[in-house]
Amino acid sequence: MQLTAPATRRTGIRDTDGMAVASFVLGLLGLLVLNVFLGPIAIALAGVALWRGTTRRGRALLGLGLGVADLLVLVAFMSADNTLSWSL
Repeated sequence: MQLTAPATRRTGIRDTDGMAVASFVLGLLGLLVLNVFLGPIAIALAGVALWRGTTRRGRALLGLGLGVADLLVLVAFMSADNTLSWSL
């Protein structure tokens, strides 16, 4: 007896679309706060979404770019302060 319906391909696409949007949002938030954590998460989510074939390819690429920008901002502030972290 089967209690749940089998997963369809549409569920997988919806999941990857959600990952693409999440990577964009986390990358955008990472420019403001917690970029050391949110940047790599945005990069990972965008990579997985692109690898799985998301229909929101542009959003995933923006999330990837913003995740990289998060880490570049962190490096720029760290080199300006000569510390291992940055604060405003």
